[in-house]
Amino acid sequence: MAGENVEILISGGGVAGLAAAAIFGGAGFSVLCVDPAPPVTERDALGADLRSTAFLQPSQALLERAGLWDRLAPHAMPLQIMRVVDAGGETPEPRIVKDFDAADISERPFGWNLPNWLLRREMVAHLDDLPNVAFRPGTATTALLTREAGARVTLSDGTRVRARLVIAADGRNSPIREAAGINVRTTRYGQKALAFAVTHPIPHENVSTEIHRSGGPFTLVPLPDHEGRPSSAVVWMEEGPEAMRLAALPVAEFEAAMSLRSCHLMGPLTLASRRTVWPIISQIAARMWSERVALVAEAAHVVPPIGAQGLNMSLADLRVLADLALAAPDRLGDRAMLETYHRKRHWEVAARVAGIDLLNRASMLSAQPLRDARAQALNALYSLAPVRRTLMQMGLGARG
Repeated sequence: MAGENVEILISGGGVAGLAAAAIFGGAGFSVLCVDPAPPVTERDALGADLRSTAFLQPSQALLERAGLWDRLAPHAMPLQIMRVVDAGGETPEPRIVKDFDAADISERPFGWNLPNWLLRREMVAHLDDLPNVAFRPGTATTALLTREAGARVTLSDGTRVRARLVIAADGRNSPIREAAGINVRTTRYGQKALAFAVTHPIPHENVSTEIHRSGGPFTLVPLPDHEGRPSSAVVWMEEGPEAMRLAALPVAEFEAAMSLRSCHLMGPLTLASRRTVWPIISQIAARMWSERVALVAEAAHVVPPIGAQGLNMSLADLRVLADLALAAPDRLGDRAMLETYHRKRHWEVAARVAGIDLLNRASMLSAQPLRDARAQALNALYSLAPVRRTLMQMGLGARG
């Protein structure tokens, strides 16, 4: 049976795993990244991830440090304003509209939005340029054995890899987390999210718009123009059966339904991609480490797609882990390093999971008096300038 030695083995080749490979590879560590499925890197290919990721300021800085941003920047759409709309009245129309403008706290946008399939394409191309990084799609981790001095991971092709640190970036059902015996607490909301792209006649003007009514938010996030028309990525959260009904509608009926749910803020919406459906949960691991193993991204925490927090929390994990590795490379993956990583991240992650859980439950409200109370709370919070600025800074991850 073949054997290999690397400093870091990354299980998972999604956006977080590929980012980890770029960050640690760019810092000079020898890295092997494996994933059981080849990445889908074309917009219209079957299985393409049609969700998008808004990289907030700290995440953008980390990608720049890793040498990735120059490759991503030409495809990125700046997000200058986060608009929150309450449409929870008797009819689906805006009754409260509040703009959180990045200019109030920074000279830069809140973030930059890119579609996930394109992120994977550009990240894989970047890894090809790093001689100390190997990306092996179509290869899964099948066994994990750890000792105080290092880890041994068996791969599906029979290779045994020795590593000083194993990074679990292998998703909410992480095989590495399970092999390490780390428990998770999962909250199920009975929701699903429809993710797709649209075009619309009214330009988005770099405004990300989150519309609250019931069932969950309907969020439009700016994308570059598509076929000469303004375009946005949409995440539409609904109760599970309703989401599945919507996903199965003929295109014309679906376009009418989504245009109504968007309150026609961008004019009539035209579907510009396939519709994909994702389950909505919250999940948090009991701890973010075990011997020679660090959990990052959805292996450690999952949140509903509200406020662009999910992948930005994941990159905050990677930022802390990389800083610790670079501060003491000789202690890569040892107990002290991983305990420090857990201590620096877990309380912050737990606080954000709890906060997003509350926001999601508020967005799901269907009883009219509770929807009215939600609108009043939005109005009150926004009216206090110091509170508004603090909320924006927390959203950027100022304390992460």
